[in-house]
Amino acid sequence: MRNLIVFATVFIFTLSSSYSYSQSDSKAVQLGAKGGVNFSKITGDDFEDVDSRTSFNAGLVAEIPLSERISFQPEVFYSGQGFNVVQAEDRFFNTSEDIEYQLDYIQVPLLLKVYLVKGLSVEAGPQFGFKIHEEFDSEPNSDGGDFEINEDDSYVKDFDTSLAFGTSYKFDGGFFVSARYTMGLSSVFKDDTLFENVDGKNEVLQLGLGFMF
Repeated sequence: MRNLIVFATVFIFTLSSSYSYSQSDSKAVQLGAKGGVNFSKITGDDFEDVDSRTSFNAGLVAEIPLSERISFQPEVFYSGQGFNVVQAEDRFFNTSEDIEYQLDYIQVPLLLKVYLVKGLSVEAGPQFGFKIHEEFDSEPNSDGGDFEINEDDSYVKDFDTSLAFGTSYKFDGGFFVSARYTMGLSSVFKDDTLFENVDGKNEVLQLGLGFMF
């Protein structure tokens, strides 16, 4: 009986300690800034062979505690997305040049954030994207080759909806590192164009860091 009491006491103490270290590090609303690298492409039955475009993201983030372990995290940030159309090889000079289709968005994710242990959290939620720029670049590694696509000639929708899943670790000083994957819920192409029946959805892997004030 004595051993059972000791075991129960240790178990309850361990559980309580674990719970206390699983909570958010602040009960106040926090604001911060973030940035990082994007690896993006278009996925779907009609886009099996495209390569990813490497770009960046940068913006603002807020964290609103809902309980000791759960927070609401809205964000707004610029996101460079798109894909590599083709890789053209030069047989004479043995070089290659990527040809990129660049789609730039303002992204607004609305995430639910759950702390697993102190500092470590997972997050998920919808993300709403607003296209701000569209360009075809035949020379992405230089200043030339840019061909901007205006709205009248565009086959890509102005609005995109995705699901975002990620994880982050926040240090005591306010710095945090994060990794996130977003997948589009519908085709990026307009319904009343030649690409009406083309299956192509945004897919982005983001790696970044930031600071909460």
